[in-house]
Amino acid sequence: MNQEKIGKFIASCRKMQNLTQEELANKLGITSKAVSKWECGKSLPDVSIMLELCKILNITVNDLLCGEKVKEKEYQEKFEENIVNTIDYSNRKVKRIKSICLFIVIFISSILLILFVLFGIDIIRMRNNEPVFFSTWGFKYAPPINIDGINIEKVIKEYLTQEDEKINIYENEKSFVAMRTYLITENAKNKYYVYAWVLQEKYILENGEVLRNSSSSIPYKFELLKENDKLIVNDYEFPRDGSYYVKDMKHIFPNSVLKDMNNIRNDGTIEKLTVELQNDVNLYFHN
Repeated sequence: MNQEKIGKFIASCRKMQNLTQEELANKLGITSKAVSKWECGKSLPDVSIMLELCKILNITVNDLLCGEKVKEKEYQEKFEENIVNTIDYSNRKVKRIKSICLFIVIFISSILLILFVLFGIDIIRMRNNEPVFFSTWGFKYAPPINIDGINIEKVIKEYLTQEDEKINIYENEKSFVAMRTYLITENAKNKYYVYAWVLQEKYILENGEVLRNSSSSIPYKFELLKENDKLIVNDYEFPRDGSYYVKDMKHIFPNSVLKDMNNIRNDGTIEKLTVELQNDVNLYFHN
């Protein structure tokens, strides 16, 4: 079945009927673009409108499928040939549709498989106390950490308080620390990494009034070592200010922690830490 020949024949018959592509399309209830595709040999008319099309063009279906006026003596031969060609065309069209459907199924299945694998990788890494590579997919996993009953937050708070008070300007300055711990990982024997947001402030008592002298609100990564059943802060790091901040945050913190830290201004963490710290201040200065 020669689509190009049929297209030219449709165009010729349409012109003989003094019809434009748009007028023919309107009579058939289709778009002029469809008629244009027939006449360019890019597609064939649908079987459901072939009889109506032939009636408008004053031709037979046999003429249409042959792409020319069929002589009476050749009619039967061309009719049988067109039936075979139509069946073959339909089969090829069905095969093409099946191929497209198969491709879509394989593509979607591949995407789902990839997502399943990535999700599995994240879950395994979280359960092994390792930072995730991709995303936590909306799930949160709190890995069990065996710290032998030692309060890590207490150790860190005491360390920060002591370090801060080494550089007191006033004799009666007192440092206070409140922190939110996001993740604790054990990356080596007797070594822990703690990812936390720390609110640290200094206060002085002057003329009976408690005054805040300094304040900082910073995300930290602490490294703690366990020596003789005692935890000590071995090292820590936090992001630099300015243009380095975003880059340092991505370098220091795992994706799962970074996602939560980016929401700290909206999730009430700062407000909660402020209340916690103020309670400690009031308790200390009113004793």
